[in-house]
Amino acid sequence: MRHISSCQEYFDTLNERFIAENAKGVDATYTYELDGAGTWTVHVKDQAISVTEGGVEKPSVTYKMKADNYVKLANGQMNGARAVMTRKLKVSGSIALAQKMNKFLPPAKK
Repeated sequence: MRHISSCQEYFDTLNERFIAENAKGVDATYTYELDGAGTWTVHVKDQAISVTEGGVEKPSVTYKMKADNYVKLANGQMNGARAVMTRKLKVSGSIALAQKMNKFLPPAKK
């Protein structure tokens, strides 16, 4: 998986990163509020994914993070659990669905 240089590039290439077989049975909406870049919503349902700009009412999971830190997270240069513990990443909604996301949208390898 290639590294990205911006949040926009991450969401533009999400279909390349998505591992459909790992999303079997998932029906969730993930909203990303990335300070300095914008807001995106990712819909995952039955091994399919779609991305829209902007937020939605009552997503399954909401991530809030500074854009530059999200690029590091997506590139595997920042650990998600550590980012949560150091308050660089705020997660609200279903923690179980948030954790499951790493199986079908894993970060790039360092």
